[in-house]
Amino acid sequence: MPSRRIVKLTIISLCGSLLFAGFIALGNWQLERRLWKLDLIEKVESRVHAPATPAPPTETWSAISKADEYRHLALNGRFLIDKDTLVVAATELGSGYWVLTPFQRGDNSIVLVNRGFITQGVTPLPPPQGIITLTGLLRLSEPDGTALRDNSPSTGRWYSRDTKAIANSLGLSAAPYFIDADAAINTPTQMQNDGNPASQVPVGGLTVIHFNNSHMVYAVTWYSLAISVLIAGFIVIREERKSYGR
Repeated sequence: MPSRRIVKLTIISLCGSLLFAGFIALGNWQLERRLWKLDLIEKVESRVHAPATPAPPTETWSAISKADEYRHLALNGRFLIDKDTLVVAATELGSGYWVLTPFQRGDNSIVLVNRGFITQGVTPLPPPQGIITLTGLLRLSEPDGTALRDNSPSTGRWYSRDTKAIANSLGLSAAPYFIDADAAINTPTQMQNDGNPASQVPVGGLTVIHFNNSHMVYAVTWYSLAISVLIAGFIVIREERKSYGR
């Protein structure tokens, strides 16, 4: 076999080996990611359904991270009246707004509470008055720029639940997280209708917990490409040998 043909087959074999090894590595990585994602989902589910624990004290706010999201918390204090902020939302109930209301705890710290969803064209009924205990899920702040449109504090148009910006617009200093209130907070028995037929009780408990877990599909794709490289390499080498034999 001429040296040129040997060099050609060597290069093809080397490239094929590198591609095969690369695709196998990517497939293995996706399987590892799948295991990590399944573990994350299990941990989040355990947080969501665990008994409510006290909300983080102010001295620990700076340490709050992704690992705390969806923790089931309990807060004791009172809502600040006439300080609702409406944030554009799309839910299973349609298009409308999240109603975020400042909640003052016993130590005077402020946590924004997402009382729930209202449809377009209505105003939210006021929150329960007086000292109450509420429960809900810890959610991390959604900085401006995470939504399709930027927030406009000057015009009162909000598209993401940016706790710092919303609190600043209200002249408050608040926690770097907000609470998605459980559904029970806004039951009609806790509310006083303001007499306006265009008012609506915010619907709570609509937190959507969804994690995209397509890692197995990606792994199968990478492994399929690795097998394709082997098949292609076999065909190329076979044809080269046939060509040399003629």
